[in-house]
Amino acid sequence: MSDRKAELAANLAKVRSKIPSDAVTLIVVTKTYPVSDVRALHELGVHDFGENRSDEGVAKAQEVSATWHYQGEIQSRKIRELTSWAKVIHSLDDLSHATKISNAAASEIGIFLQLSLDEDPTRGGVSEAALYPLAELVVGLPNLALKGLMCVPPIGLDPESAFAKIAAVQQRFQGTFSEATSLSAGMSGDFEIAIAHGATHIRVGSSILGSRVAR
Repeated sequence: MSDRKAELAANLAKVRSKIPSDAVTLIVVTKTYPVSDVRALHELGVHDFGENRSDEGVAKAQEVSATWHYQGEIQSRKIRELTSWAKVIHSLDDLSHATKISNAAASEIGIFLQLSLDEDPTRGGVSEAALYPLAELVVGLPNLALKGLMCVPPIGLDPESAFAKIAAVQQRFQGTFSEATSLSAGMSGDFEIAIAHGATHIRVGSSILGSRVAR
């Protein structure tokens, strides 16, 4: 085993030891890291990978067959490319994008709606009230499967408070959309708190791969 693969194996084991249940899906976010790291992690048993840029995602997905997740900002001009490699999209927050993804997809894509706690448009996401018409559209479109909600808490907000609020929104939302059983929340610095508040999908990068490489 190479030194890098051994490093990844140790970091992966440490993160997995903090995940209390197989019901939680670990998504390893590989943005800016080389495809060699993706291959090594895949050999170590990782089956779910995340990207924030479609150009990186499509290149890596061609090299490593896995379940690829997209959690970056959705751009209309990139939607056809995005649907060619991403099996799950975590960042839908626009009615028009839902229709375009449905039209472009050749097979079913899992959809998380992005919730915004502070409704800051620069960070993406929609208010709790806006989730409902967006979900109604998604469930009525072909090739889309509503999975649940995704949220990244605003910087500076206490994680316990933030994830409690997110969990409450998820519970109310699932009361209307019973199929939306999943909650994508939690990253390297806070995934344990997110899991304690019901996260089913966590998106972890630096805790496994180390300090992110600058572009």
